[in-house]
Amino acid sequence: RPPSAGQKEVFPMSIHNEPRHKAALLASIRELLEHRALWLYLLCDEAEKAGLPAEQFAPAAIKRCGLSQGAGLVKKGGPPSLIGLRKTLFSKAAQLVFEMDIKRCDDDHLDIDFHYCPLVKAWQKAGCTDEQIAKLCDIAMCGDRGIGESYGCTLDLPKAIARGDEICALRYHR
Repeated sequence: RPPSAGQKEVFPMSIHNEPRHKAALLASIRELLEHRALWLYLLCDEAEKAGLPAEQFAPAAIKRCGLSQGAGLVKKGGPPSLIGLRKTLFSKAAQLVFEMDIKRCDDDHLDIDFHYCPLVKAWQKAGCTDEQIAKLCDIAMCGDRGIGESYGCTLDLPKAIARGDEICALRYHR
């Protein structure tokens, strides 16, 4: 039922995000990614405490990071084909860490399903609500959208672990 006037809506913790593969090396790499996600949460939290909504600065900043990273990946991987993006960013190591399945990959399409997200895990550990996690995910995905833009592509996210889905479905397309 909707909250009464002046009450904040409460979201139950309904996000399932547990890795299937738990090797020590994977856990160490995931902890590094979790630390990055904790930075994002804490920066946004402090900004909001100071009266600056995260939506006013964080998406643009994270997209700038993605555009910079994407430009470097394009240089590293040759012509801006999504096959090159898969090889440079979504390497075997990344596939293991995020428990990814590459569903389709050609010059103009890259469809990947992620079965685990260390960023979501960090936000869960920090005690974020499902609502906060979904918002932080939207901000973090601005980096991936910037990378896609560097490749002349658009990124769609029809499913996201942060929204309670069983996977993150990243769909890059030209």
